[in-house]
Amino acid sequence: MSVKIGISLIAWQNDDLPDLTAAFTTTGAMEDAGKVGYQGVERGRRMPADTEGLRAYLDRYGVSLCGGWCSGNLMVNDLATEQDAIRQQVDQFAALNAPCIVYAECSNTIQGAIDTPVSRRPKLSRDEVRTYAAKLSELAKWSADRGTPLAYHHHMGAMVQDAEDIDWLMEGSTPDLHLLYDTGHLHFAGADPLAVLDRWGHRVKHVHFKDVRQPVLDWVHAQDESFLDGVAAGVYSVPGDPEGCIDFQAITDRLAQMDYTGWIVVEAEQDPAKAPPYEYSKLGYDHILDICAKSGLTVAR
Repeated sequence: MSVKIGISLIAWQNDDLPDLTAAFTTTGAMEDAGKVGYQGVERGRRMPADTEGLRAYLDRYGVSLCGGWCSGNLMVNDLATEQDAIRQQVDQFAALNAPCIVYAECSNTIQGAIDTPVSRRPKLSRDEVRTYAAKLSELAKWSADRGTPLAYHHHMGAMVQDAEDIDWLMEGSTPDLHLLYDTGHLHFAGADPLAVLDRWGHRVKHVHFKDVRQPVLDWVHAQDESFLDGVAAGVYSVPGDPEGCIDFQAITDRLAQMDYTGWIVVEAEQDPAKAPPYEYSKLGYDHILDICAKSGLTVAR
């Protein structure tokens, strides 16, 4: 039983808040990730777009492609249109042996709107989510048949955000659709991360570890701020940060109990002026190594 540890480069290259990370390059981020010891990185927008160029780029830094974000529009597209829209990424990820595509519905999200409070996110009915889930299952099966599983990312500001939304999505979909399990987004949404893992662990294909600074989260709710306001203020951090509030040992223990063998990816968007990316990425990596050892999870090398 083993896992691999990867990282998203969002701490160095924040596409939603580019001014926050303007002083950092993708090259520097890749060098930092490799130096720390991460085995993989999720695809960033500023990496080479073509498959062979991306393969050479990853090889240069000695890392694998461990997933990557896909902005879905299945709520407004028919199945064939959505397949055409994501085909290049699906085929590229299959060619590079990525574990999955990280898919999230973005046609109606407010996650990137800095002037829109996160409290105003779209909240659909159970029937609406289940209808969407059935359609999404067809897309997931198509993607898997081409060699790339699809893992759905519940996300703050989106229509699948909290535990209830996840229940409806999973209940309405077939096992072709997997779940990306993100600790930070679950806590931000008011969900119990362990309870969600207990209920849907058998559908989890990919894991994001991010911690939450509770005082910042309390401020977001009290002042009715946007998701991006929370990010800029430091709502998220890496595992192992003493300012964080999530018990990652308990979560890693549960992953071990369910024989999880995929990737654990550090994804913690922060202001690099307050949280230097190399320092914090190393803190997260070292903490995951420690808790995996305590849980009996072997980290593959």
